Amino acid sequence: MTKLKILAASDIHSDKSAAKRLAEMAEKYNVDFVVLAGDLTFFDESSKGMVGPFVEKGKKVIFVNGNHDSLATSQLITKKYNAQHLQFYPYNAGDVGFFGCGGSQMFGCPTVLTEDEIFDYISSSFYKVKDAKIKVMVTHAHAEGSLAERIAQFSGSEGVRKAIEKFKPDIHIHGHVHQTENMEEKIGRTASFTVGPKGKIIEIYNK
Repeated sequence: MTKLKILAASDIHSDKSAAKRLAEMAEKYNVDFVVLAGDLTFFDESSKGMVGPFVEKGKKVIFVNGNHDSLATSQLITKKYNAQHLQFYPYNAGDVGFFGCGGSQMFGCPTVLTEDEIFDYISSSFYKVKDAKIKVMVTHAHAEGSLAERIAQFSGSEGVRKAIEKFKPDIHIHGHVHQTENMEEKIGRTASFTVGPKGKIIEIYNK
């Protein structure tokens, strides 16, 4: 049986104290690794102190960038901390495959993707972990038509929704919607979690 415990968080927005507190949380709950769902910076300001605290605690980080994080910043994080950007480097942890896409469809931010680009990036990432028994999709953006969208009145992504419906991941982790942090909903068979700077412990089982 595969059993994983992860700490999922998002939207830290260059808050070093939040990153430090999350790293302490990861250590306290002895998580296997940390999943960051984007917006580590605020309009691509310095990413210093956003990933280092987790690495100092001996925790591997896998992540996607947010709409506030440029791909150049994401590449820097990947190289400096050996963190795995799921949009380009999907991650297998035993029987669990993590895949996804960063950015969002919002204009006026460092990373803006079209809905087709979001879906295509997710698709490319998915096919590298398609044989995993449990599949976890990580995006920054929330899904169009989701409860998160309705509560926040904040447009979700058509590309994310299309990917959930096509690939049917067991779990979907996203940030972006601050108003619904730590809310869980069902989209078809997929358990979708909104995460934020408070962090959420998620346990994944494969019996």
